[in-house]
Amino acid sequence: MINMSDISLFSPNDADFEPLANRVRPRNLSEFVGQSQLVGPGKVLRELIEHDHIPSMIFWGPPGVGKTTLASIIAQQTQAKFINLSAVTSSIKDIRQVMKEADENLQFGEKTILFVDEIHRFNKAQQDAFLPYVEKGSIILIGATTENPSFEINSALLSRTKVFVLQALTSDDILQLLQQALKDPRGYGDQQIEISPEALQIIANFANGDARVGLNTLEMAVLNGQREGDQITVDQNNLKQLLGKKSLLYDKKGEEHYNLISALHKSMRNSDPDAAIYWLARMLESGEDPLYVARRLVRFSSEDIGLADSRALELAVATYQACHFIGMPECSVNLTQLVVYLALAPKSNAAYLAYEAAKKDAQETQAEPVPLQIRNAPTQLMKSLHYGEDYQYAHDTTDKITTMQTMPDNLVGHEYYLPTDQGSEVRFAKRLEQIKAWHRTHD
Repeated sequence: MINMSDISLFSPNDADFEPLANRVRPRNLSEFVGQSQLVGPGKVLRELIEHDHIPSMIFWGPPGVGKTTLASIIAQQTQAKFINLSAVTSSIKDIRQVMKEADENLQFGEKTILFVDEIHRFNKAQQDAFLPYVEKGSIILIGATTENPSFEINSALLSRTKVFVLQALTSDDILQLLQQALKDPRGYGDQQIEISPEALQIIANFANGDARVGLNTLEMAVLNGQREGDQITVDQNNLKQLLGKKSLLYDKKGEEHYNLISALHKSMRNSDPDAAIYWLARMLESGEDPLYVARRLVRFSSEDIGLADSRALELAVATYQACHFIGMPECSVNLTQLVVYLALAPKSNAAYLAYEAAKKDAQETQAEPVPLQIRNAPTQLMKSLHYGEDYQYAHDTTDKITTMQTMPDNLVGHEYYLPTDQGSEVRFAKRLEQIKAWHRTHD
């Protein structure tokens, strides 16, 4: 009688179902592509790997740039026991079991290297569980993350690791990996694949620095290629239809989110409308909420333009309302209009600096009471306590200015608003000087 549990839908060693990116993963540094700043001849990470002097470290970089591959190469070359742990599927119980195993290995003089993929997904308690074992040398921790370790890794753990920053691969790097996959027997080396250099370049550009995307796209293209006997031809036109829209690297809560809004803000501050429009497009085409962008532009209109062009704030608020009314993709043109306006507007951060200076005084000086003369006195008790006494109503004067003190005693003479000579702020500067001149002759 046949036991159905012994029957598999796939043959045990059938590699055809393994993704191409896994099948052709580099096995050593000579096959590894990219990150020459780290693994080029004589570079520090290469030396550490080749001499099996592996410290606890964090690989930080975008997806598909070689973090897991480097860990795999270390696993092949190290004399230490190598344990692979995924932060997506592992629990505190799994971590403790691994730590127990590492302690036992250490008693027999064997080092344990623990590789944790997507380590940023571990919470504080899970990360803390590693700390004592890293400190006493039971494990050498290698973490891989796409998120900034400064934000996602506990400071105590981070201080005991070396951070290696991996960069997005270039189109030439991706092209080299695609060519290797076509020649590698683990990939398509045993098959007759006809694909033009131009088609490979299209795939390399589409990958956007991610090796996995490039190799997965090549695999899809081959699977959908035209078959004539044993030969598979990948046609450029079919390839373009297959690719569709490029998927842009973006995480609405991650570092790239803040990098892009910073790029937009600073491009406008530098009066570069073309760069500002590009960064706007990067955010919107990646799926960013247009209302988030609009809110930041409202802030920019006061922080970086202010009274140099007071219409900037009006237009920013109107654009926010337009985005709320019609949404994406239609509101992209409203945001573009505003971004161009803000980029070309005269710039002044006088309002921003005025508030920051006043805030500093509010936080660091003694909080003196409001002067009696500018307090309201809605009740008889308040009037008997001299609230509002000696108040001078500016509208009753010819110049609409009085000599009444409105600052606390300890801050008299402090100035916060210092207008620039940009745009409409020239007019405000002139008016402020007139007010100061009046006080010099009347106070």
